[in-house]
Amino acid sequence: MRMLVIGDTHIPRRASWLPEEVEKFINSQKFDIVACTGDLTDKSVLDYFSNLAKKFVVVRGNMDHLPLPEYETLEIDEIKMGLIHGDQVYPRGNRSQLIKIAKKLNVDVLISGHTHSPDIYKEDVLLLNPGSATGVWGGGGGSLKPSFMVLNVEGSKIDVELYELEDVLKCTQDSFIF
Repeated sequence: MRMLVIGDTHIPRRASWLPEEVEKFINSQKFDIVACTGDLTDKSVLDYFSNLAKKFVVVRGNMDHLPLPEYETLEIDEIKMGLIHGDQVYPRGNRSQLIKIAKKLNVDVLISGHTHSPDIYKEDVLLLNPGSATGVWGGGGGSLKPSFMVLNVEGSKIDVELYELEDVLKCTQDSFIF
């Protein structure tokens, strides 16, 4: 299963649309699932992402005024995943609090956003944050580099590809087995 993990676009309030290189990459790929961590802020963005794959999961961000759930859980092959925005955690991105949420949801992987900074961290669970797809500022700062993730799940193995846009789209990869 190939999954696009994306969020914190803040379109049109903080960015007019996705950066051209990000949109071009996304449109050139095939995804089985698209997971959005929220703060899309406009229905047109929701519609765009929902048309990229047969399965679409999204949660409500603190800047969304759309009728979306606070969290979602899904099982892909042998891996249980949870999806939250991340505004439930203070300070932003606090890993120990995210691990507690993951354990409460009984998931192996917790995907969150809100910080606008990408993160891959494995302790008891795997914590993933795709950052902001548009690279816009967030309340806690953020990396200001557009970023997103692509996950490839097969059985109990998950390959994580983190894409960040500087002058060109760069990819770093990591693999985890559960």
